[in-house]
Amino acid sequence: MDEGGTPLLPDSLIYQIFLSLGPADVLAAGLVCRQWQAVSRDEFLWREQFYRYYQVARDVPRHPAATSWYEEFRRLYDTVPCVEVQTLREHADQVLHLSFSHSGYQFASCSKDCTVKIWNNDLTISLLHSADMRPYNWSYTQFSQFNQDDSLLLASGVFLGPHNSSSGEIAVISLDITSCSVLWLNNAFQVRAGAPCSSPLRQPPAEAPCLAWCPPAVSHPQDVESENVNVVKRLFKIQNLNASTIRTVMVADCSRFDSPDLLLDTGAPPGRIFDLGSDSEDEAGGPGPGPTPARTKEGLRRFLDGFLDGRAQPQLSEHALETKVAELLAQGRTKPPEHSMADAHKLLIFTTGCLTYSPHQIGIKQILPHQMTTAGPVLGEGRGSDAFFDALDHVIDVHGHIIGMGLSPDNRYLYVNSRAWPSGSVVADPMQPPPIAEEIDLLVFDLKTMREVKRALRAHRAYTPNDECFFIFLDVSRDFVASGAEDRHGYIWDRHYNICLAKLRHQDVVNSVVFSPREQELLLTASDDATIKAWRSPRTVRIHQAPRPRPYRFFSWFGSQRR
Repeated sequence: MDEGGTPLLPDSLIYQIFLSLGPADVLAAGLVCRQWQAVSRDEFLWREQFYRYYQVARDVPRHPAATSWYEEFRRLYDTVPCVEVQTLREHADQVLHLSFSHSGYQFASCSKDCTVKIWNNDLTISLLHSADMRPYNWSYTQFSQFNQDDSLLLASGVFLGPHNSSSGEIAVISLDITSCSVLWLNNAFQVRAGAPCSSPLRQPPAEAPCLAWCPPAVSHPQDVESENVNVVKRLFKIQNLNASTIRTVMVADCSRFDSPDLLLDTGAPPGRIFDLGSDSEDEAGGPGPGPTPARTKEGLRRFLDGFLDGRAQPQLSEHALETKVAELLAQGRTKPPEHSMADAHKLLIFTTGCLTYSPHQIGIKQILPHQMTTAGPVLGEGRGSDAFFDALDHVIDVHGHIIGMGLSPDNRYLYVNSRAWPSGSVVADPMQPPPIAEEIDLLVFDLKTMREVKRALRAHRAYTPNDECFFIFLDVSRDFVASGAEDRHGYIWDRHYNICLAKLRHQDVVNSVVFSPREQELLLTASDDATIKAWRSPRTVRIHQAPRPRPYRFFSWFGSQRR
């Protein structure tokens, strides 16, 4: 400025100069004088900085909840949990899964060392309890989930039987301040701490696992007057084809769909969803009446006659013929859905498949209010060979091997980790699925519209082949989605802009990631390197480390440490 306080340079010229600077330099220049400080906060300037720095497509609008481009830039840079603050080494082997309590004050970890550990989630994380499952002949623990009031923990693992046999087993662990104890192993109460469970065993195409639901009002064995009282009933009977299995089960609460929708469609490809009740994929607008057994038998007869007469094109292998016959038979043994999706109270979501044993489809089945009762047959009853199988309301075919699923906090969006099959590949042998890609696609589906709504998120990779492929757990917070990977990193993306914001390094495969339900600026990662790492945002780290009172309020949020 001159001696009279008049700026020597017009704002427009300073603006053009600032456009050529990076974000850190713009912030530093804003400390020179009031004029420069005002220009450094210009909305158009920070819009350009945002699109250029984060490499977001220009047609993607600003997040609906954002108040300014400056604050939005700061949110993505300063609130992502990317700073490693603690490494937990109490496990002696690979850590497979992490789960937070609903309150966020505790979390559990499962490991190949055959323990379930309970941790206190404070500023410095500490170990509270450790349950050793080896006395119960378990080989390792692999999954856990807290019940609604965080008083019980459901844990699943691998039980070692006679003659080197193994099977899945579930335990319920009671938690209190001073100790934890195993209450039940593989009994009717096992499903109370979490979602419905399914049979983990591989079964022939003509069989199907039963899915069970247990009312959450019963929380302890003492609440049941007699062991003959129905506490578990068969909810659905789902048919498996070609040695496929139901491997992952979760429940979405449709009543939560009405929360503010801040996830926008940014030009996703058409959805790959069809209804099993309709006659063709073109009629997938709603749950149709479904083919009758008579129509299916007639279609099967025509198909077999054409094949035997040499008219069926193209020529099918023996396995392909079995697949086609199994699909037709399944249609004949399937009853149509009872109501429209608008009446659904909850959605049962699970991985399945009809072409091969590897999970390549997501089955969705409505759970209606009148079905959530103990009236009816208990688990295992009424499974005659002539009984109908329940129809699925929707099936999502991802044309690849599904290795992870997670729901958004409002339960509306389903995020799916998938390793794609080669384009145009055809499954001719159910026991020989196509090769899978090393690149993992993180797909997003809207459970309200049953459509794919986002371009696939990419960055993470996996290397194991089809027959050795394992689950990579992901988690979704209000603004972010995180996933593990086999490339020794965890990854964080922004849900709105579809951009990768951080890579979190480990020394081996990252099996599981989980956000704190209390604050999305805290993320935990679990790895085959036998460690659990806690990551906090730069903003949180700065607040915890800053002296009191804080002497300055300058723009330290950008900092000098780059990711």
